[in-house]
Order: sequence, then structure tokens, then C-alpha cells
Amino acid sequence: MSDWFQQTALSGSLVLALPVALVAGLISFFSPCVIPLLPGYLSYATGLSAAELDSARRSRMVTGAVLFVLGFAVVFVLIGSLTGAAGALFTHRDQLNVVLGVITILLGLAFLGVFGVLQRDWRIHKVPAVGLAAAPLLGFLFGVGWTPCVGPTLGVINALSVNEATAGRGALLAGVFALGLGLPFIAAAVAYRRSMRAFAVLRRHQLLLMRLGGAMMILIGLLLVTGWWQRIADSLQAYVVGFTVPV
Repeated sequence: MSDWFQQTALSGSLVLALPVALVAGLISFFSPCVIPLLPGYLSYATGLSAAELDSARRSRMVTGAVLFVLGFAVVFVLIGSLTGAAGALFTHRDQLNVVLGVITILLGLAFLGVFGVLQRDWRIHKVPAVGLAAAPLLGFLFGVGWTPCVGPTLGVINALSVNEATAGRGALLAGVFALGLGLPFIAAAVAYRRSMRAFAVLRRHQLLLMRLGGAMMILIGLLLVTGWWQRIADSLQAYVVGFTVPV
């Protein structure tokens, strides 16, 4: 398993794309359709009311959050593997990168609010809080509902998955995106009160975070269009693979 991960992570442009995926996931968490409703999501995942979350056992909170994150991670990994496999069908890589770059730039503009239609909230709203046993299913359902909501950032990850041109690389990339989106959920479960205060501070700077996220997407798109994405990836890959620790 470790050999597969090393070979996959250091092949293609994943060595550059994986950090981008992690940051994109974190940015998605702070979108208007996720962070404001965090108590509600944790309530669904744990089967507790919002008022009970403050006094709930940490083990129950963490278990519910982890199962919830695993549920929506399945959705994103499936999408990533499909888009990665689809990328293998394209032989003209340079032309494909230009198309993917243009799409990524448009998605960055959408994240900045230029295209409001792409920011519609299609989440599933009425889901009963039935406890830990259903947390993975609820996470899966919310993952399906979140897809349009976090569409710009997820779209960039899917574009990079197509660029990787294998199902395994696409799945790994999407999995790291899910990790970036899921880590704040788990952090909130570990220290609910403290995290709520911290996230409240970040919410006040939500517009700035979204602008930085949109700028990052546009930059990635420009790198893809101009061919610099692959050049940087090749240089970084050669450095990582050739790096040895002196004895």
C-alpha cells in the first residue's frame, strides 16, 4: 500500500496537485453553504440536538464527525476516480490542458461570485437526526447535495483529476480534497466550543478567504493554459524523487 501511494503521489503532476487539493478542501469548508451550518451538520451526524452539542461526550462527537466525513469522502473519491479515468481517453494533452485551464479560470470567477448560478445551494435539508449508525449515510447524502454548492473548488479538483489521466490518481486527489474539507469538522468535534469561537472569527473574514480561493483557482487555470503547470510539476517531481538525505 505504501509503495502504491509513493508511486502514485510522485507520478504525473500529483506532487503539485495534492497540496492544492488540500487547500481547496479547506477553502470549501469556509464557503457560505458549509461553515454557517456546522452545528446542524454535527447535530445530524451525532443524533443530538444543537443544544446538546455543548455537553456531549467528546468520543460521540468525534465518532459522528469521522463517520460523517467518510460518508461524503466516498462521494468525492468516486467522482475523482471517474474523472481521472475519463482523462485517459484524451491523447492531446496540451490541448486538453488549455481547455481545463479555461474551465478552471471560469470556476475561479464563479467562486468570486461572478456567476451566481454556480453558487446555488442544493443541499438536502430535511434529514432526520437518527444517530451515529446513520452518520456515514448522512455524510454520503450531504456529499451529493454539496456537489453544486462547492462546485467551483470541486470542479478545479476534477479538472486536475482529468489532467492526471488515471482513476487511481483522480481518487487520491479527490480523497485529499475530502480530507481538507473534513478536517475542520473533526476539529470542531474535538473541541466544539473553542472551534466555534475560532470559526466565528474566520467567518468575519469569509469574503477575503473566498477571494483568495478564487484567485488561487484563476492562477492554476493560467498555469494550465500556458503550460507552466506541467513545467513546475516536472521540476518539483524531479526534485522530490532525486532528493536524498545526507548520511
